[in-house]
Amino acid sequence: MQFNQPAGDNLFDESRVVGMPAQRVDGPLKVTGQAPYAYERHDVAEGQVVGYPVVSTIARGRITGMRTEVARQAPGVLDIVTTLDVGEMPMPSGMNAAPLFGGAEIWHYHQAVAVVVAESFEQARAAAALVEVDYDQTEGSYDLESAWQEMREDRSDPVSRVGDFESAYDAAEVTLDAEYRTPSHSHAMMEPHATIADWQDGKLTVWTSNQMVEWSRQALATTLEMAPEDVRLDSPYIGGGFGAKLFLRADAVLAALGARKVGRPVKVMLPRPMIMNNTTHRASTIQRIRIGAQSDGRITAIAHEAISHTLPGGSGENAVAQTRRFYAGENRLIVNHLAEMHLPEANAMRAPGEAAGLMALEIAMDEMAEKLGMDPVEFRAVNDTQVDPEDPERAYSDRHFVECLRQGAEAFGWDARNTAPGATRDGEWLIGYGVAGAYRDGPAMQSGARVRLQEGGRLVVETDMTDIGTGSYTILAQTVAETMGVGIDEVEVRLGDSAYPVSAGSGGQWGAASSTAGAYAACLALREQIAGRLGVNDPEAITLADGAVNTGEKQVTLASLAEDGELVAEDSMEFGDFRDGEHVVSTFAAHFVELGVHVGTGEIRLRRMLAACDAGRILNPITARSQVIGGMVMGVGAAMMEDMAIDTARGYFPAHDLAGYEVPVHMDIPAQEVTFLDTLDPVSTPLKAKGVGELGLCGVAAAVANAVYNATGVRVRSYPMTMDKYIDQLPAV
Repeated sequence: MQFNQPAGDNLFDESRVVGMPAQRVDGPLKVTGQAPYAYERHDVAEGQVVGYPVVSTIARGRITGMRTEVARQAPGVLDIVTTLDVGEMPMPSGMNAAPLFGGAEIWHYHQAVAVVVAESFEQARAAAALVEVDYDQTEGSYDLESAWQEMREDRSDPVSRVGDFESAYDAAEVTLDAEYRTPSHSHAMMEPHATIADWQDGKLTVWTSNQMVEWSRQALATTLEMAPEDVRLDSPYIGGGFGAKLFLRADAVLAALGARKVGRPVKVMLPRPMIMNNTTHRASTIQRIRIGAQSDGRITAIAHEAISHTLPGGSGENAVAQTRRFYAGENRLIVNHLAEMHLPEANAMRAPGEAAGLMALEIAMDEMAEKLGMDPVEFRAVNDTQVDPEDPERAYSDRHFVECLRQGAEAFGWDARNTAPGATRDGEWLIGYGVAGAYRDGPAMQSGARVRLQEGGRLVVETDMTDIGTGSYTILAQTVAETMGVGIDEVEVRLGDSAYPVSAGSGGQWGAASSTAGAYAACLALREQIAGRLGVNDPEAITLADGAVNTGEKQVTLASLAEDGELVAEDSMEFGDFRDGEHVVSTFAAHFVELGVHVGTGEIRLRRMLAACDAGRILNPITARSQVIGGMVMGVGAAMMEDMAIDTARGYFPAHDLAGYEVPVHMDIPAQEVTFLDTLDPVSTPLKAKGVGELGLCGVAAAVANAVYNATGVRVRSYPMTMDKYIDQLPAV
């Protein structure tokens, strides 16, 4: 099915299921421990054994020798596969920046170099410690600050240049020129990377934890030099991913190689101490932002320059992405530097680009508002734009950022705050209020599904779409129920199997909008079959409600149509060029934070948070709210504690667990409020919906930083805002 023009009035505009607050259909399985996660698939293959990875202890160089004799004699060991045994393996194009396994070259610390397969986890782990590896170590580059000093004046290849920034900036009545720093971040998802692999008659099945089933099936086939049709990937439940599981990772490769070597199913989980260096992370950034404005607050010049680190061939962190679209300004300069370093791979993490970029941009907007003597909310509203600032011929499909600011400010009580920094106290606490805008693109990708009408009138939807804790099972059930005129309890959702039609997968805030559109397309194909069976030429002439089909002349039940065998229909939603070529499709929010800073210790304690979001039709307010508050928690971590500090001498991240790498816990998070604007975006999808899961993160850290400034009068431009960065500047006790 083609989506080639904006959606008109349709059944979702009078919905009784889509848009309603439905409880998660997979909730009972999760709370009773019956949801099958990758490492727990004990029933899928008999005789499972365990693989344990051996990883590099250097950041760059080559392996000159490996000694496995002692490890092979250890109790329970079945075999060992080393990177030298298999040699260099093909790399999937556009997926990984460094080899996951194979060959002698070491690209980064904790690169997988062997897998020990044994009867039990403990035996495999013990034997892995006996493998000895010799290296020829090579010096690498690991210092982003040094790279920034070398590159910061280089604007020879800007991402974008519009107008004459330099002249406009020099002529501006009020200017800002400041630098900001964000550290590397770990995905820190609850479920580690894990895979069970089994070979049968030359064909491979992997039960794994992966967000993008088809991408990874193709990547695994390429890596193992197999035909894709001989690889099946199954990932029905995922305990968090945040982008770390978008692509094929070492666990799946090691499990597949180990299983082929020993002739039995092998399960491999990456232990938590290996995840932070073996897998991917959000890259550190240094950002310089310059803004020039007239005294009325209108921006006339804006420049955003950033640098991040990446392995050779990688993409780093595109921290300038949002600045190209978010605020008006006729004269613009956008520069993004990549510093090639042999740190572990930097790749997509929740809201890649915008999350880190808004950590800087939204502090800069607050600083500029102060210089102008304007309210930070008003300054942002004045610089709203309804067209692409780089290409005014492209209008936003549906943009209500100012309404987010206004409604959020009113609900939060923004006008009642004390605008003087450091002037509000509650006992020993300095009280501050902060605001930040949020911007995240609203992409969509082709997505397919298959719908079955079974005996008894039950509907089954099959798609390789994944649920990473976001509620995919529920919103897909709602979509099918709405389109086919049944209750949500009459729909069964089957996800994550590469045997099902290819979907958009979960990532980039495109999953919900794309996959529900694909399910809708499959339902329309099924409605055509139903109409044909009833002798109706026009499928739109039939109506479906309460488990029955009405042709205008007669009414029959869906159950009766499947008495002689199930009806099966399959289709996908393809999005035409008009969507992103003629329009800018994006999502918006305003985040508000109240916090206290202890006058003596500098300790930060959040008091309340509010997000006002504009993301088109909200498919399910319950699951959408969960996504937003989860993003807000992640933003608090980025603001206050998360820091993958780099050992610039050895080239690795010393943090190896969730004690050394702190994330927020329940006690860190206060009351959270989320409001959704009642908006529809007909350009986005037939359901007029857009994603919201990454929007909840964007801007949050800056809102916290701005609140700390309002509380203390101390401006912190380097995250995380740990006490050492401001305690000596607090007002006298």
